[in-house]
Amino acid sequence: MNVLHIDSGILGDHSVSRRLTAAIIAQIKADRPDAKVTYHDLVSQPIAHLTGAQIMAPADLDGVDAGLAADIRTGRQMLEEFLAADTIVVGAPMYNFSIPSQLKAWIDRLAVAGKTFRYTETGPEGLAKGKKVIIVSTRGGHYSAGAAAAMDHQESYLRTVFAFFGITDVEFVRAEGLNLGADQKQSAITEAEKTIAEGSVLRLAS
Repeated sequence: MNVLHIDSGILGDHSVSRRLTAAIIAQIKADRPDAKVTYHDLVSQPIAHLTGAQIMAPADLDGVDAGLAADIRTGRQMLEEFLAADTIVVGAPMYNFSIPSQLKAWIDRLAVAGKTFRYTETGPEGLAKGKKVIIVSTRGGHYSAGAAAAMDHQESYLRTVFAFFGITDVEFVRAEGLNLGADQKQSAITEAEKTIAEGSVLRLAS
């Protein structure tokens, strides 16, 4: 089984999303010792944001500037790793009601027509079916219910984009209210870690 592990939290050792994705990966390895895990830290090794030069470059990269060609090859590698993965674990903290720009840059390299989706006479069709995505969603406030739910452009976006790729098996491990005091933060982390330990989100793709 191939597992792709993505972190995008910018707080390093203070990042709750990193702590929780690490716990998920540890649980996967305990359950499936044969799992092959590929890891990317999108903060320490960021992917460049999408540009017109990348999109307009010829497929064979003939005559393309060496720096641009290397960047395109990195994007293609990220895409191939995503396509090869059975399970994808994504650390996605909420920043300013959305996802980190580093994570968006990675997603932009996955959204390639003919690879993860295609357009048909009846509309778009996702081509990355059969995968499982586990998303660690960390939030300073509470956005899963109530009036603040309208401000959530983090989980709603991630559900939409993975569904567009054909992936409907998407599970969230959520830790909310992390900026609402030390007790609330610890309670949220403890509850998320309990969810992981119980294995309810770890029904893995084979």
